Amino acid sequence: MLELQGVQTSYGRSQVLFGISLSIGEGQVATLIGRNGMGKTTTVRSIMGLTPAHSGSIKFKNNEIRGAKPYEIAQMGIGLVPEGRRIFPNLNVEENLVATAANRTGAASPWTLEKVFELFPRLNERRRNMGSQLSGGEQQMLAIARALMTNPALLILDEATEGLAPVIRAEIWSVLSALKRKGQSILLIDKNLREMTAVADYHFVIEKGVIVWAGDNASLLNKPDIQHKYLGI
Repeated sequence: MLELQGVQTSYGRSQVLFGISLSIGEGQVATLIGRNGMGKTTTVRSIMGLTPAHSGSIKFKNNEIRGAKPYEIAQMGIGLVPEGRRIFPNLNVEENLVATAANRTGAASPWTLEKVFELFPRLNERRRNMGSQLSGGEQQMLAIARALMTNPALLILDEATEGLAPVIRAEIWSVLSALKRKGQSILLIDKNLREMTAVADYHFVIEKGVIVWAGDNASLLNKPDIQHKYLGI
């Protein structure tokens, strides 16, 4: 579904990614993990065309998307839940959800308001509240629901549960497990390894803009040296 080969990205003269290569299959949940400042968000921004890569290949459904504009990449079927949520504060919950809703990929059973409210009952209770009136956890739920309303083939979550209360984190992880059961392809960035290994199929560890290790759950859990060296666990 998504394949990166030798991706290099810079901010001006400061290079951040030095040949990132990774792939995510259809229906797979993969993580991109590493310490702060190692290039996780820059990888996401490169995929989405927000910080264009200057070399390498980024393919989505076998189509080269490096060089495409962010809105074109989104329309192809990649939904982003960005770090910091970035909901529309001057729109209410329902308006946030319908503002960018679409089914461009032709999903047979597309997401609707009723379905996302079933997934996030709290949003249904707050559907008339403005985005600025929501708690941080509610904003994150809204950001995920908003991305789902675009019916993405691939969902990317950058810092899925950062700064959230434990009860909200548990709800987010439960939702991600439910999405996995539905066959949703997901690229996940987070710092909670225990929760990630409960939902993910495969992991990519990034260090200073390079993938330094990749493997499945069992391989990662059996590598305490990798966890300590690159994740600080």
